[in-house]
Amino acid sequence: MGNGSRGDLYDSAYERREAAGENVHGEADFVMSWNPTRLLDAGCGTGRVGRELARRGVYVVGVDLDAEMLETARRKAPEVLWILAGLASMQLGEEFDAVLMAGNVINFVDPASRAPVIANMALHLRRGGLLIDGHSLRGTDVQLADHDAWASASGLELAGRWSTWQRDAFDASSGFAISVFRKR
Repeated sequence: MGNGSRGDLYDSAYERREAAGENVHGEADFVMSWNPTRLLDAGCGTGRVGRELARRGVYVVGVDLDAEMLETARRKAPEVLWILAGLASMQLGEEFDAVLMAGNVINFVDPASRAPVIANMALHLRRGGLLIDGHSLRGTDVQLADHDAWASASGLELAGRWSTWQRDAFDASSGFAISVFRKR
């Protein structure tokens, strides 16, 4: 599809904001503060965050179900492995220092698959590895009590929670949560 694809249109908004001087890499900045060397970008879309992490020297594998978004990722970063697969069932045969689910990934997952997705992400983490998830908390979005229960059942413990990628404090009124879970 090339230029004009849904993936290119998605990325263009970030490119315009960056050209205007805005730091559009808050997710990558946050992830880098945990010093991962190997990262699974789960629900990577166009690979916007994974591409930036790879540029910073992290080994990245991106997985998404949207072939059109992955086409953009592959064109913009052919050196990264981009895999078309579902997060609940994919088996990569490798472990990572971190799994990143940025941009409401868990909210886009079919409700019946949400707990299996968290369990599968945990399987792809090395011991001590981190699941980093950022998602909104409005209306029918995944609520933290459910998210925390799925994580705990998958051998993960909460290591920290913030309301923004810049580490603003989280409280009951926050409409967004960045949750970091560590594999026991």
